[in-house]
Amino acid sequence: MKILVTGVAGFIGFHTARRLCRDGHQVIGIDNLNSYYSVELKHARLAQLATCSQFQFQRMDVADKPALLDLFARHAFDHVVHLAAQAGVRYSIDHPDVYAQSNLVGFLNVLEACRAHRPAHLVFASSSSVYGLNDRLPYSTDDPVDQPVSFYAATKRANELMAHAYSHLYGIPTTGLRFFTVYGPWGRPDMAPFKFTEAILGGRPLEVYNDGAMSRDFTYIDDIVEALVRLLPLPPAEAGTVRNKVYNIGFGAPVQLLQFIECLEESLGIRAIKHGMPLQAGDVVNTWADTRELEARVGFRPQVAVPVGVQAFVDWYRGYYGV
Repeated sequence: MKILVTGVAGFIGFHTARRLCRDGHQVIGIDNLNSYYSVELKHARLAQLATCSQFQFQRMDVADKPALLDLFARHAFDHVVHLAAQAGVRYSIDHPDVYAQSNLVGFLNVLEACRAHRPAHLVFASSSSVYGLNDRLPYSTDDPVDQPVSFYAATKRANELMAHAYSHLYGIPTTGLRFFTVYGPWGRPDMAPFKFTEAILGGRPLEVYNDGAMSRDFTYIDDIVEALVRLLPLPPAEAGTVRNKVYNIGFGAPVQLLQFIECLEESLGIRAIKHGMPLQAGDVVNTWADTRELEARVGFRPQVAVPVGVQAFVDWYRGYYGV
């Protein structure tokens, strides 16, 4: 099959494209290679993908509608995996216009391209951030999600509503994936596992928000990709209903932030210096995914526990940076 992966130089996009190539699919990857974090890291990911003969890369911004429509016209995509987005909760507080352009305009363009060229399934990235002020745990996709606490979260919820509208109006099969704190090798430098590892190795204090009284449903990247790949050939297809679905993708169990830091300390063999900080604007205190619906659909639940995943990340980090 021929599959489009947007945001292919990103963390999840890279791992997804690599897995699809290994499974024998032809993968067309696009990315605008923006400078939100290290472009060098993005190029290094693309260099890994370039070793696969089934992979093609084109630098492109999904906000460029004519270019995107032309790409769809030149390739009969069987499936579309839309992972391109401006990431980061805190960055959205000071740069909302960037998120509107990438996450709203860009996603609208993807929907329009799918309307024109009809791939069998559009799978797109949402986020656990959509749960916002909802304090019922674990988070269920049946819970209300109308109180976002960041503009980033608002754009992701908007994506879900936009997909529902296009599914209703045009019969486009769409599936949104609410990712929960994804980590692992080749991860994002703006996220806690990367930042903490960098600080510990550099002998600098960790900024521990809410004085560490937080928990996250940390989900290892290989588990994310496994669930995504299993969902891809399973579009919502019930006759007479809107062909739209949203799933949580998380490990299914929260881990205290201080416990996660302890795992990093053990893997690195270095004690962290911790500096307590107040809860940051846009943050939530706890996340926890109810994944039963996903498990029922694809027959899979995440397998990689935090100590194992952290060790894999640390091993990659030391190898990549030579430390």
